[in-house]
Amino acid sequence: MEPARILIVDDEPFNLDLLEQELELLGHASVRAANGRAALDRLSEEPFDLVLLDVMMPALDGYAVLERMKAHEAWRHTPVVMISALMEIGSIVRCIELGAFDYLPKPFEPVILEARIRSCLERKRAHDREVAHLRAIERERKRADELLHAILPVSAVAELMETGQVRPRLFGDVAVLFVDLVGFTTWCHDQSPDVVVAEIQRLAEAFEVVAQARGLENIKTIGDAFMATANLLRPHDDPVSAAIRCAADMVAIAAEGQPGWRIRGGIHIGPVVGGIVGRTKFTFDLWGDTVNVAARLSGLGDGCALHLSRAAFERLPDRRDVRPIGAVTLKGKGAVDVYCHPLAPGDAARP
Repeated sequence: MEPARILIVDDEPFNLDLLEQELELLGHASVRAANGRAALDRLSEEPFDLVLLDVMMPALDGYAVLERMKAHEAWRHTPVVMISALMEIGSIVRCIELGAFDYLPKPFEPVILEARIRSCLERKRAHDREVAHLRAIERERKRADELLHAILPVSAVAELMETGQVRPRLFGDVAVLFVDLVGFTTWCHDQSPDVVVAEIQRLAEAFEVVAQARGLENIKTIGDAFMATANLLRPHDDPVSAAIRCAADMVAIAAEGQPGWRIRGGIHIGPVVGGIVGRTKFTFDLWGDTVNVAARLSGLGDGCALHLSRAAFERLPDRRDVRPIGAVTLKGKGAVDVYCHPLAPGDAARP
């Protein structure tokens, strides 16, 4: 049996000495308490695997100590063996009803004492293993919930947990923003993996913060590109302007990196299909022409500019900074009218 830490409570020094000797022979460590109040003080100071508790003590007897232990959140699962010369059946029943694990008469037989201690400790350790297991399950459940909330929208998490799936939906009038780092692939060839990942992490975290602040939903990171939406899961009365301000926020953040990044972006607005993909590793993603056009627009130019579709341009209440560049052929789409908005940190200051 593994050594245990046992609290022995008795107002007779001789009984404490005797119990201490027996416990030492069994390989257990013991702590003394000469009365009920001292026992409660000891319990407040440190945890014990077992309490051997005398019934008849002055001031605060064993019944009172036992009752307080079973009412205390931290002590209630600590097994208690009552030890007393009082062998009235009523006293034994009272102790068991109050929550004592067992009752041992004085003078006790060492063999019976050992059996009682062994039984109590086995029960206590089984309970401790169960509690540890439940806590581990709770930690994993909490971690799983945190991961789900990190990669899925709140409404999608709620539906997934309730039904085990998330139905794909058609969302209308969604502004899709793609932001791309200019020259990232070339830069990567001369850097260590740690440096590359650290820079992407910095930018991904920053993009998540500014997207949230501007009322956008951060959807995903694709290599060196970042995708966000406005008016998808949270209503927005001016989604295109919000997307422009979000991209402008990223200009200064990107420039702070070691290479001094220039960024370019694309914005289109229209309907999208959103849903969850994956069986054990879930990802919330969007599909549709609106997404494809925004992605193609983000690849135009050499940086520090946003390219907007006609639909996005027409939704702008303030078009002073936007200039038309004419029809541009986009892969898989053909010729589309494109408008250019310069990206400068000063644009982010606008409300």
